[in-house]
Amino acid sequence: MTVHLNSQADLDDAITALVKLDARLQPILEIAGMPALRRRAPGFEGLAQIIVGQQVSVASASAIWGRVSGAFEPFHPESLRKARADRLGRLGLSAAKIKTLKGVARELAAERLNLDVLAEEDADAAHNTLTRLHGIGPWTADVYLLFCLGHGDAWPAGDVAIQESIKVGLGLAVRPTVKQMAPLAEPWRPLRGAAAHLWWSHYHAIKKREGVIGKVIE
Repeated sequence: MTVHLNSQADLDDAITALVKLDARLQPILEIAGMPALRRRAPGFEGLAQIIVGQQVSVASASAIWGRVSGAFEPFHPESLRKARADRLGRLGLSAAKIKTLKGVARELAAERLNLDVLAEEDADAAHNTLTRLHGIGPWTADVYLLFCLGHGDAWPAGDVAIQESIKVGLGLAVRPTVKQMAPLAEPWRPLRGAAAHLWWSHYHAIKKREGVIGKVIE
């Protein structure tokens, strides 16, 4: 059964179920508080926005996405597929990102890819479908599944903030690797996506606390 995180109530219910499933998460929730649901646009637009934001600062990503989305209204894969590469480059897109966006648009046009059905698939299978596409890495795939589709079991194993949060929260000696993150999250299936939201909130809470401590010492 695939769990969907389409509303704050869905996330609240999933977190409550998680804490019952794994008692270790109760103190994590007490520190983090109930996380807020974060969602982005689904479909090609949502995936394109994540691709645009790869490996650039938040400010740069926002500026470039503003130009790209503003240049194509409505934002449709066919428009990107037909757009000249030099035009896309002038909007701030790198050659690699242009190739990725056009590749995804071609897959959608040929009906070899259906982004909507990924919400109903097993999280690992959906992840593999996306990472088979040129230019779509694990992080992009997991962020799309979690934030654009609300997939309740998507698990961004490569996210450094979650890794650090788990290290602190579970009292590990070192930050877990991507490979170690999979077995660590196994007890949280089919709610690993909700667990990711919880660990992110925990990370922000402990970093905020560290910042307060630092100011007091200074």
